[in-house]
Amino acid sequence: MLRERLALVEERIRAAAERAGRRREDIELIAVTKKFPAEVIREAYELGLRVFGENYVQEFEGKHPALAGLPGAEFHLIGHLQSNKARAAADLFHTIQTVDSEKLARRLDAMGKPLEVMIEVKLSEEASKFGAAAEEVPKVIDAICACANLQLTGLMTMPPWSDDPEVTRPYFRRLAEVARQHGVAKLSMGMSHDLEAAIEEGATCIRVGTALFGPRPKPQ
Repeated sequence: MLRERLALVEERIRAAAERAGRRREDIELIAVTKKFPAEVIREAYELGLRVFGENYVQEFEGKHPALAGLPGAEFHLIGHLQSNKARAAADLFHTIQTVDSEKLARRLDAMGKPLEVMIEVKLSEEASKFGAAAEEVPKVIDAICACANLQLTGLMTMPPWSDDPEVTRPYFRRLAEVARQHGVAKLSMGMSHDLEAAIEEGATCIRVGTALFGPRPKPQ
Protein backbone atom coordinates (compact mmCIF):
# COMPACT_ATOMS: atom_id res chain seq x y z
CA MET A 1 0.00 0.00 0.00
CA LEU A 2 2.80 2.45 0.81
CA ARG A 3 4.16 2.33 -2.73
CA GLU A 4 0.74 3.23 -4.17
CA ARG A 5 0.12 5.95 -1.58
CA LEU A 6 3.52 7.48 -2.25
CA ALA A 7 2.78 7.58 -5.98
CA LEU A 8 -0.52 9.39 -5.29
CA VAL A 9 1.16 11.92 -2.99
CA GLU A 10 3.87 12.53 -5.58
CA GLU A 11 1.21 13.15 -8.21
CA ARG A 12 -0.51 15.69 -5.94
CA ILE A 13 2.79 17.48 -5.26
CA ARG A 14 3.70 17.64 -8.94
CA ALA A 15 0.26 18.94 -9.95
CA ALA A 16 0.28 21.64 -7.24
CA ALA A 17 3.82 22.68 -8.15
CA GLU A 18 2.86 22.93 -11.81
CA ARG A 19 -0.15 25.12 -10.99
CA ALA A 20 2.09 27.41 -8.96
CA GLY A 21 4.78 27.57 -11.63
CA ARG A 22 7.26 25.82 -9.34
CA ARG A 23 9.64 22.89 -9.69
CA ARG A 24 8.88 19.61 -7.94
CA GLU A 25 12.50 19.32 -6.78
CA ASP A 26 12.17 22.53 -4.76
CA ILE A 27 9.59 20.91 -2.45
CA GLU A 28 10.78 18.49 0.24
CA LEU A 29 8.45 15.69 1.29
CA ILE A 30 8.76 14.95 5.01
CA ALA A 31 7.22 11.59 5.88
CA VAL A 32 5.57 11.94 9.30
CA THR A 33 6.08 8.68 11.13
CA LYS A 34 4.90 9.43 14.65
CA LYS A 35 3.19 6.40 16.25
CA PHE A 36 4.53 4.12 13.50
CA PRO A 37 7.26 1.56 14.27
CA ALA A 38 10.81 1.60 12.95
CA GLU A 39 10.04 -1.06 10.33
CA VAL A 40 7.60 1.33 8.63
CA ILE A 41 10.36 3.95 8.43
CA ARG A 42 12.67 1.34 6.92
CA GLU A 43 10.04 0.40 4.34
CA ALA A 44 9.60 4.07 3.41
CA TYR A 45 13.37 4.45 3.12
CA GLU A 46 13.52 1.49 0.73
CA LEU A 47 10.98 3.29 -1.47
CA GLY A 48 13.23 6.35 -1.67
CA LEU A 49 11.97 8.57 1.15
CA ARG A 50 14.82 10.19 3.05
CA VAL A 51 13.35 12.81 5.40
CA PHE A 52 11.19 11.74 8.33
CA GLY A 53 9.29 13.83 10.85
CA GLU A 54 8.66 12.81 14.44
CA ASN A 55 6.60 14.61 17.09
CA TYR A 56 7.85 13.18 20.36
CA VAL A 57 11.43 12.97 21.57
CA GLN A 58 10.76 10.04 23.89
CA GLU A 59 8.95 8.00 21.23
CA PHE A 60 11.72 8.48 18.69
CA GLU A 61 14.33 7.64 21.30
CA GLY A 62 12.80 4.17 21.42
CA LYS A 63 12.87 3.70 17.64
CA HIS A 64 16.26 5.20 16.98
CA PRO A 65 18.43 2.13 17.69
CA ALA A 66 16.52 0.14 15.05
CA LEU A 67 17.23 2.80 12.40
CA ALA A 68 20.99 2.50 12.22
CA GLY A 69 22.52 2.04 8.79
CA LEU A 70 20.19 4.22 6.71
CA PRO A 71 22.65 6.41 4.79
CA GLY A 72 21.24 9.80 3.86
CA ALA A 73 18.22 9.52 6.16
CA GLU A 74 17.31 12.70 8.05
CA PHE A 75 15.09 12.96 11.09
CA HIS A 76 13.28 16.19 11.91
CA LEU A 77 11.55 17.04 15.16
CA ILE A 78 8.24 18.62 14.19
CA GLY A 79 6.51 18.51 17.59
CA HIS A 80 6.81 20.89 20.51
CA LEU A 81 10.15 20.66 22.32
CA GLN A 82 10.41 21.25 26.05
CA SER A 83 13.75 22.76 26.99
CA ASN A 84 14.47 19.93 29.44
CA LYS A 85 14.55 17.52 26.46
CA ALA A 86 16.97 19.65 24.43
CA ARG A 87 19.94 17.33 24.99
CA ALA A 88 18.08 14.24 23.81
CA ALA A 89 16.66 16.12 20.83
CA ALA A 90 20.09 17.39 19.79
CA ASP A 91 21.45 13.84 19.91
CA LEU A 92 18.57 12.30 17.92
CA PHE A 93 17.56 14.80 15.24
CA HIS A 94 19.24 16.52 12.30
CA THR A 95 16.76 19.39 12.32
CA ILE A 96 14.57 20.91 15.03
CA GLN A 97 11.63 22.62 13.30
CA THR A 98 9.97 23.89 16.46
CA VAL A 99 12.31 26.43 18.06
CA ASP A 100 9.92 29.00 19.51
CA SER A 101 11.96 31.09 21.98
CA GLU A 102 15.36 32.62 22.58
CA LYS A 103 15.71 30.39 25.66
CA LEU A 104 15.21 27.19 23.67
CA ALA A 105 17.68 28.32 21.01
CA ARG A 106 20.35 28.94 23.64
CA ARG A 107 19.61 25.60 25.33
CA LEU A 108 20.05 23.71 22.05
CA ASP A 109 23.23 25.61 21.25
CA ALA A 110 24.67 24.67 24.64
CA MET A 111 24.48 20.99 23.65
CA GLY A 112 27.49 21.65 21.41
CA LYS A 113 26.19 19.80 18.34
CA PRO A 114 25.64 21.43 14.92
CA LEU A 115 21.91 21.59 14.24
CA GLU A 116 19.67 23.03 11.57
CA VAL A 117 16.68 24.75 13.12
CA MET A 118 13.44 26.37 12.08
CA ILE A 119 11.35 28.83 14.03
CA GLU A 120 7.81 27.71 14.76
CA VAL A 121 5.49 30.68 14.27
CA LYS A 122 2.09 30.76 15.95
CA LEU A 123 -0.37 32.47 13.62
CA SER A 124 -3.61 31.21 15.18
CA GLU A 125 -5.31 32.06 18.47
CA GLU A 126 -5.66 28.42 19.52
CA ALA A 127 -4.35 27.82 23.03
CA SER A 128 -3.23 24.32 22.01
CA LYS A 129 -0.80 25.65 19.39
CA PHE A 130 2.82 26.51 20.15
CA GLY A 131 5.18 28.95 18.50
CA ALA A 132 6.61 32.43 18.61
CA ALA A 133 4.23 35.26 17.72
CA ALA A 134 5.02 36.90 14.38
CA GLU A 135 6.26 40.03 16.17
CA GLU A 136 8.67 37.91 18.27
CA VAL A 137 10.34 36.33 15.24
CA PRO A 138 13.12 38.97 14.88
CA LYS A 139 14.28 38.35 18.47
CA VAL A 140 14.35 34.60 17.97
CA ILE A 141 16.24 35.04 14.68
CA ASP A 142 18.84 37.20 16.44
CA ALA A 143 19.20 34.63 19.24
CA ILE A 144 19.72 31.77 16.76
CA CYS A 145 22.21 33.78 14.70
CA ALA A 146 24.21 34.39 17.89
CA CYS A 147 24.47 30.62 18.49
CA ALA A 148 27.63 29.00 17.15
CA ASN A 149 26.04 25.57 16.69
CA LEU A 150 22.69 26.52 15.16
CA GLN A 151 21.89 27.26 11.53
CA LEU A 152 18.54 28.91 10.84
CA THR A 153 16.99 27.46 7.69
CA GLY A 154 13.34 28.52 7.78
CA LEU A 155 9.98 28.98 9.45
CA MET A 156 7.22 26.48 10.18
CA THR A 157 3.62 26.76 11.29
CA MET A 158 0.64 24.63 12.34
CA PRO A 159 -2.63 26.33 11.36
CA PRO A 160 -5.92 25.45 13.04
CA TRP A 161 -7.28 22.12 11.82
CA SER A 162 -9.82 22.26 9.01
CA ASP A 163 -10.90 19.80 6.34
CA ASP A 164 -11.11 22.77 3.97
CA PRO A 165 -7.70 23.80 2.59
CA GLU A 166 -9.07 27.27 1.86
CA VAL A 167 -9.44 27.82 5.61
CA THR A 168 -5.75 27.11 6.19
CA ARG A 169 -4.48 28.90 3.06
CA PRO A 170 -4.36 32.38 4.71
CA TYR A 171 -2.07 31.01 7.43
CA PHE A 172 0.32 29.68 4.77
CA ARG A 173 0.22 33.01 2.96
CA ARG A 174 0.95 34.85 6.21
CA LEU A 175 3.93 32.63 7.02
CA ALA A 176 5.35 33.30 3.56
CA GLU A 177 4.99 37.04 4.23
CA VAL A 178 6.84 36.76 7.55
CA ALA A 179 9.61 34.76 5.86
CA ARG A 180 10.02 37.39 3.15
CA GLN A 181 10.17 40.17 5.73
CA HIS A 182 13.10 38.49 7.44
CA GLY A 183 14.87 36.94 4.46
CA VAL A 184 14.27 33.33 5.53
CA ALA A 185 14.28 30.77 2.73
CA LYS A 186 12.44 27.62 3.81
CA LEU A 187 8.78 27.24 4.73
CA SER A 188 7.56 24.08 6.48
CA MET A 189 3.78 24.04 6.15
CA GLY A 190 1.02 21.85 4.80
CA MET A 191 -0.03 18.30 5.63
CA SER A 192 -1.93 15.43 4.00
CA HIS A 193 -5.22 17.30 3.62
CA ASP A 194 -3.94 20.73 2.54
CA LEU A 195 -0.55 20.20 0.92
CA GLU A 196 -1.75 21.68 -2.39
CA ALA A 197 -2.69 25.02 -0.81
CA ALA A 198 0.63 25.07 1.06
CA ILE A 199 2.63 24.46 -2.12
CA GLU A 200 0.67 27.11 -3.99
CA GLU A 201 1.53 29.57 -1.20
CA GLY A 202 5.24 28.75 -1.25
CA ALA A 203 5.88 25.72 1.01
CA THR A 204 9.35 24.25 0.58
CA CYS A 205 8.69 21.41 3.07
CA ILE A 206 5.39 19.57 3.48
CA ARG A 207 4.74 17.21 6.37
CA VAL A 208 2.72 14.19 5.21
CA GLY A 209 1.66 11.28 7.42
CA THR A 210 -1.86 9.94 6.89
CA ALA A 211 -1.77 10.17 3.08
CA LEU A 212 1.34 7.96 3.09
CA PHE A 213 0.83 5.59 6.01
CA GLY A 214 -2.90 5.61 6.65
CA PRO A 215 -4.52 6.24 10.04
CA ARG A 216 -2.14 6.13 12.99
CA PRO A 217 -2.22 2.97 15.10
CA LYS A 218 -4.43 3.29 18.17
CA PRO A 219 -2.79 2.67 21.58
CA GLN A 220 -3.36 -0.86 22.80
